[in-house]
Amino acid sequence: MAIRRQIVALVQLLANIQTVVMADYSSVEEPSSSCNSLAVVPYDESNVILVPFQKKTRDFLFVEKRLIIKQNWRDGGVAAVVWDAAVVLSEFLESHKQLVLEKKVIELGAGTGLVGMVASLLGGYVEITDREMALKTLKYNVGENFKHPTHDVDSPTVLELEWGKSLETFSRNYDLILGADIIYLKETFPDLLKTLAHLSGCKTKVLLSCKIRYDRDVNFLQMLKNDFIVHQIFHDKERDIVIYEASRKC
Repeated sequence: MAIRRQIVALVQLLANIQTVVMADYSSVEEPSSSCNSLAVVPYDESNVILVPFQKKTRDFLFVEKRLIIKQNWRDGGVAAVVWDAAVVLSEFLESHKQLVLEKKVIELGAGTGLVGMVASLLGGYVEITDREMALKTLKYNVGENFKHPTHDVDSPTVLELEWGKSLETFSRNYDLILGADIIYLKETFPDLLKTLAHLSGCKTKVLLSCKIRYDRDVNFLQMLKNDFIVHQIFHDKERDIVIYEASRKC
């Protein structure tokens, strides 16, 4: 029981850390330096609270495959570490394989790429996307974890996608759109909504995994309801992560 209490306490600590880190990120203006524009929260090796995110790698087991995820907090900031929302969404997909199998899938704001890689292992035809500055770590993770492709698993494709821009280069009518912790920055909401609308068809499902921290997060969901039907389909109470499903009003 003592070990279980320690594990629960650690999970709660990590959840609190994420809330603080994301709060800092969303309240600070993006720096001008292109090489470190996602590293808004300072990298500090002496800060024990941030130790899990300063680890060079994290190991996960999904679909009977070990995934080794490189993290790069120093250069990539919040986009280059694995947050609980990505883990919870990956677990949800693994337990609902029919959502992904032989489906055309795109992940937005992929960060380290965990969710998109799990979707590929589950039989989806997956495009993993993020901003240009996040692609180095993303491409590395995909390359390392799909070194040896098999006949029944297609390696995901990594593509640059900045929300609201050059959307004509992306197909419409994906079967499934995935996003883990992508609705915390208010300034991005209009472009994210525009992107979701462009990529969605009448049969598209959107799954958003997130921790609702502030009123602005709820406001995004209300904005999404203008063009989409939105409802909560899962809540991981221990990690306080909620998954919402959205579909276009057609």
